[in-house]
Amino acid sequence: MKRLIVLTGAGMSSESGIRTFRDSGGLWEEYDVSEVATPMAWVKNRELVLRFYNERRRQLAASKPNEGHFGLARLEEYFDVHIITQNIDDLHERAGSTKILHLHGELTKARSTVDPSLIYDLGYKDINPGDNCEKGSQLRPHIVWFGEEVPMMDEAANLTGNADIFVVVGSSLNVYPAAGLISYAPAKASLWLIDPKEVVIPINRKVEVIMEKASTGIGILTEKLLKMA
Repeated sequence: MKRLIVLTGAGMSSESGIRTFRDSGGLWEEYDVSEVATPMAWVKNRELVLRFYNERRRQLAASKPNEGHFGLARLEEYFDVHIITQNIDDLHERAGSTKILHLHGELTKARSTVDPSLIYDLGYKDINPGDNCEKGSQLRPHIVWFGEEVPMMDEAANLTGNADIFVVVGSSLNVYPAAGLISYAPAKASLWLIDPKEVVIPINRKVEVIMEKASTGIGILTEKLLKMA
């Protein structure tokens, strides 16, 4: 069974009503990233940071996977599918995908501010000031903030390095280090990009482009891959 590695970005979940950060009308027009998504923001105003992510969690609770998410889950019938996602939502899990690596953390989890290994399943509940870990430290969102290391990057690079097929869905390929993953794909791997917009591909390789939204593009990709197989 061929190994299919899929890197998903914000465009994967936008059709489910999850607000993106960089597009017109996105969250960065409403919030200053330095005020809600950096370690300094946490030090400066924890209540604002908690409120921001609590709002995101409530939005996620009301959202549902779209046909793109379900399409990726169905591909497990034919390929060894591993999803590497830049998204912090749980829509891949809810659609039925079984091998998911979250590069930037998970909105439905919280972790200790003094011991990063203490991670707690939160579901869609709020994190409030005074919610502490077992060591007595305030819980924070289990999110990789700007300025923090991406701890799952090595594992993601290893997965990509063993891909037979590497697909990028709904990512602008502007956010590093995730955008650099495509360069780890073996020379023999077939490369695909699904996005309705023009995306500058940072690699001197042939990439098959499907200029569609995720919900439509995954269906087209499935047809093409099964014909090739």
